[in-house]
Amino acid sequence: NHNTASQELRERVAFAPEQMRHALIQASHCPGLDEVAILSTCNRTEIYVQLGAGVEPSPVQVQRWLTQFHQLSDGALDHCHYWHRDGEAIGHMMKVACGLDSLVLGEPQILGQMKSAYSVACDAGTVGRSLHSAFHQVFSIAKRVRTETAIGENPVSVAYAAVSLA
Repeated sequence: NHNTASQELRERVAFAPEQMRHALIQASHCPGLDEVAILSTCNRTEIYVQLGAGVEPSPVQVQRWLTQFHQLSDGALDHCHYWHRDGEAIGHMMKVACGLDSLVLGEPQILGQMKSAYSVACDAGTVGRSLHSAFHQVFSIAKRVRTETAIGENPVSVAYAAVSLA
């Protein structure tokens, strides 16, 4: 994301909309991955997975797939990837959906981008019960945050912030 990787690298690992279905299906064929969704924006590429029963969690397999898909050199992502699992992963997704992990705090577009990522993964058939449940829990919390806090009262974007500062 914008905290861990340069803009150049973020651009190299971003998925164009026309690539997404193919990428999801290809990623879902990685051994041990039961479900996959990909959030890819200008400021982050995150891959959400549900591992198969009895599979030992490891970011190596997903990182290797991402490196190969985008034809990056081995180790290109070593310094900038992050890995969350279980409740920590859901908490991270909630922070992202609420705009708390955005370049501009409270950025409103990310929730729509996350909903789109979920929808595309559903259409590709790579979301099952676990990711479905996780995304709907995240969407519910994000909606509550937007309606019950002031975070959405003054929506801004990076472009708006730049113009304001200029």
